[in-house]
Amino acid sequence: MNDSERSLVIKLAGEEWEFEQIHRLNYRTFVEEIPQHAPNPDGRLVDRFHDENTYVICLNGRQLVGMLALRAKRPFSLDSKVPRLDQHLPAGRVPVECRLLSVEREFRKTAVFTQLFEFTVRHCLSEGYDLAVISGTTRQLRLYRHLGFLPFGPLVGTEEASYQPMYLTLEDFGRTVEKSAALRNAFSEIPAEQHELNFLPGPVIVSPVVRDAFCRPAVSHRGKLFLSRMATLRTGLCHLTGAREVQVLLGSGSLANEVVAAQLSLRPETGLVISNGEFGERLAGNARRANLRFDWLRLSWGSTIDLDQVALFMSRLPRGGWVWMVHHETSTGVLNPLSRVRELCVQHGLHLCADCISSVGAMPVDLRGIHLATTASGKGLGSYPGLSMVFHDYTPKSQPTRLPGYLDLGHWYENASVPHTHSSNLVNALAVAVSHATSERMQRIADNAAWLRTSLVEAGFQVLALGDSASPGIVTLVMGGDTGMKAAELGDELEMRGFWLSYRSSYLLERNWIQVALLGDPEREKLEKLLRVMRVVCGRRKASHDSVCAADKSQLSG
Repeated sequence: MNDSERSLVIKLAGEEWEFEQIHRLNYRTFVEEIPQHAPNPDGRLVDRFHDENTYVICLNGRQLVGMLALRAKRPFSLDSKVPRLDQHLPAGRVPVECRLLSVEREFRKTAVFTQLFEFTVRHCLSEGYDLAVISGTTRQLRLYRHLGFLPFGPLVGTEEASYQPMYLTLEDFGRTVEKSAALRNAFSEIPAEQHELNFLPGPVIVSPVVRDAFCRPAVSHRGKLFLSRMATLRTGLCHLTGAREVQVLLGSGSLANEVVAAQLSLRPETGLVISNGEFGERLAGNARRANLRFDWLRLSWGSTIDLDQVALFMSRLPRGGWVWMVHHETSTGVLNPLSRVRELCVQHGLHLCADCISSVGAMPVDLRGIHLATTASGKGLGSYPGLSMVFHDYTPKSQPTRLPGYLDLGHWYENASVPHTHSSNLVNALAVAVSHATSERMQRIADNAAWLRTSLVEAGFQVLALGDSASPGIVTLVMGGDTGMKAAELGDELEMRGFWLSYRSSYLLERNWIQVALLGDPEREKLEKLLRVMRVVCGRRKASHDSVCAADKSQLSG
């Protein structure tokens, strides 16, 4: 790649000077080079659908060197040239018309076309289009066929400027990508700017201010500046949750839960683990590894907690015992009744411990009176992964003869959360994220989650948790049904379109579930786009499924 190719920028046109260059390149291509339109003294050609076009452009500095127009509004320009156009196209698709493809002569043997095409495909996929319709100049039919376009109908245009109507499906393009090393390499990595369509439970999208804070120069974890920032962060976390005290650990949420298990191992009393999903069962695993004595109220995944049953199990525990549960069960999207369980613990004289890893920051969480609770930086708080927190309602004492230092909460407490090396970058980012974990952000997440759940149900999807048991942070879809579509199939196709959803975890694959996470506070516009694309993908699969079933019935009746 030469220097000029490195400086190329592909984007959607939006500036007046960009549109002016579009009109002039349009003229040079479709008046002077391809005599499709009559010349004029202005040397500019404004397309008749200009106000409805979306232009993908390639810039070399401030010079327009390539362009392509997209338009989804019917009728297409081809509708006026090909009678009964839809009869030539695959049924059940969402088409977009591609027009005005043009590259300046001196850039035609560079990466301009490939980059234009790559950006255009990604944009179309993320907008929900799965069929591209074009009038391909007969001068470039070989190129279009190489990309997977299929010709249909007669030539259109004039003898001097003739075009072949063609279309490209998502499936044909996928096969082209697999056969072409150049295209396969181009599509193997999604550009960073496309990661904004991130609906994972982690890593989540971080805001620009959090990203800027992370990029500040690193400082020593032993310096006064860092220690001051750490103290401010801990104060902010306690203010956010109502907790008495918190320690910030360098590690994931799994480390924080191991620290809780280590603290419980210092107690002689029997405890109770409550689970209704993957992460509740992991707490039971933490308890076993720490050789804790405990009962296990193991509920089915996705079920709600029966408080009467919980109270019965609590009645079997000695006063001073403990209860350990997950607040927001990430694996299902169920929100467990933390405050109600806390009330029961008070009545039975028990210490409540809670995994709040996916709830703190994404929704209001009250940790007052909670014995031990955990969270992590890369979930609801909307920062980078790498830090975890253990909130505590008592003063822990270091246990150098009983616990490893890294698992000893008292060791962290006695050193103000800095007994070992820390990352100032992660601390900076988390401090800013905590300051932005406002009630307005939490309400926005809750409103968007409620809208999404309702919209998915109306669209025919099966949502696992509804009503009061639904967490605003995670929406879980149970796949299958009429479409017969697997979660992994939907996840793969959405990922190709630039959407990141959670479906690869073994527990999700086993149950054919796929999840939309709102922990990163995605905008409603992005959720609407996701819903639109999901309807397209699953609707096409359902149409294909119905067609096969109808054919099978026809054969049986014959």
